[in-house]
Amino acid sequence: MATSAPFPTPPAGPGTGLLRHPHWWQRGWVRYGALITLLVLSGLVILALVRRQTGTEGLLVGLGLAVLPVPWLTAAFRWLDRVEPGPWRNLVFAFAWGACAAALMAIVANTFATKWIATATADPAGADTLGATVIAPVVEESAKAAAVLLVFLFRRRHFTGLVDGVVIAGITATGFAFTENILYLGTAFGTDQLSGDRGIASVTAATFFVRIVMSPFAHPLFTVLTGIGFGLAALSGERQRLRRALLPVCGLLLAMTMHALWNGSSTFGQYGFFAVYGGFMVPVFALLTWLAVWTRQRELRTVQTELPAYVLAGWLGPAEPIALGSMRARRMAREYARHHFGGRPAARTVAEYEAYATSLAFLRHRGRRGRAGADFVVRERELLTELWQRRAVARPALDYAARASAPAPAPAAPVYWTPPPYGYPTVPYPAYHSYRP
Repeated sequence: MATSAPFPTPPAGPGTGLLRHPHWWQRGWVRYGALITLLVLSGLVILALVRRQTGTEGLLVGLGLAVLPVPWLTAAFRWLDRVEPGPWRNLVFAFAWGACAAALMAIVANTFATKWIATATADPAGADTLGATVIAPVVEESAKAAAVLLVFLFRRRHFTGLVDGVVIAGITATGFAFTENILYLGTAFGTDQLSGDRGIASVTAATFFVRIVMSPFAHPLFTVLTGIGFGLAALSGERQRLRRALLPVCGLLLAMTMHALWNGSSTFGQYGFFAVYGGFMVPVFALLTWLAVWTRQRELRTVQTELPAYVLAGWLGPAEPIALGSMRARRMAREYARHHFGGRPAARTVAEYEAYATSLAFLRHRGRRGRAGADFVVRERELLTELWQRRAVARPALDYAARASAPAPAPAAPVYWTPPPYGYPTVPYPAYHSYRP
C-alpha cells in the first residue's frame, strides 16, 4: 500500500490543555442562526418601508436601476483582495449588513432625529438641512462601521491588514448604497408619475445620473476611511492597545467628516456640488485607489520575501515563492492545473494552495515584527498542513508557472574577434607551466 511522503519537521506547538465545552449560546450554529435571523428580519422591514414610500412600481424600478453599479463595485473590491482572498461568507455578511441592518438603522434614526429637531425648533427646512449634514453622516457611518467592527472582532484570522479593511468596508458601503439608491430612485419615479415627466428631463433621470453615473463610489469612499483605520489597527502589535483603539475611531471620524462635506455641498452655492466633487471627491478617490493598489503590490513582495524560509525547511518547492509573488504566475498555475490535472477541481486546489501560502507569508511577517497573536505556532502548523495536503497538484503547476512567467534572458552581445596588439601571442598562456629538466 502506497504511503504519502512524510512531513518535514513541523514547528513545536504549545502543550495541550483541558478541553472546555462552550455553553449553548457560544456555539457557532447559534450565533450564525441569530445573525441570519437578524439580517433577514431587517431586510423584510426595510423592504416594507421602501415599498410604503415608493409604491410597488417605484420599488421595482428603483431595484432595477440601483443594482447596476453593484457588480462592478464588488468586482473592484474582489480584485484588490486577490492576493489573499478572504472567505465569501465575510463578503456576503458585509453586503447584507450594509443593505439590510445598516440601512434600517439609518432610516429609523434619521427619520426620528429629523422629526424631533423639526418639532423642537419649529423649522422643518432647517431640520432637513441639519439632518442631512450632521445626523445622517454620524448615523450612517456608524451603522456601516459596525460590520467592519464585527469582522475585526470575530473573524480576526481573516482581518490582517489594510486591504482587508478596505474590502470589508467597501462591500458594506456598496450594500448600503444599493438600498439607499432603491429608495431615492423609487421616490423619483413616483414624483415623475405624479407630474407626468418623462425622458431626460425627468427627476428619475437626474437622480440616476447623479447617484449611479457620477458618484456610485461615494458611500464606499466614505466607509473605506473607516476600513483603513481598522486595517492599521490590525497591523499594530497586541501591546499597542491605545493605537489599536484610536485608529478605527480616527478613521470613522474622517468618514463622517467627508460624508458631511458631501451632503452639505448643495448648501455651498450654485456650483458647490461640482466644486466638492471635482476638487475633493475625485482626488481623494484617486489617492485611496493608489493606496490600495500600492498595498496590494507590497503584499506580493512580502510573499516573495517570507516564503523562502519554508523552502529551506522543505515545505515549499524552490520556484514557489517566485510564482506566488506574481498574480500572472498564479493565474498561469491555475490554468495549467485545470488543463493537466483534472479540470476545475484541480484549479480550485491550486487557488486554495495559493491562498494558504499567502496567509502563511503574512503570518510569518507579523511574527518577525512581534505582531503575531498567541496562536502563531498553531496557525502556522494548520497552514503548513493545508499546503502539504495539496502539494501533489499545486507544486507542478507552480513550477511550470514560475518557468513560463520568468523574463526571457537578454540576448548576449555579439563577440567579434580582434587581432591582439603587436608583440602578444594570439593564444593566452596557460595559467601554470610545468618544466622538466
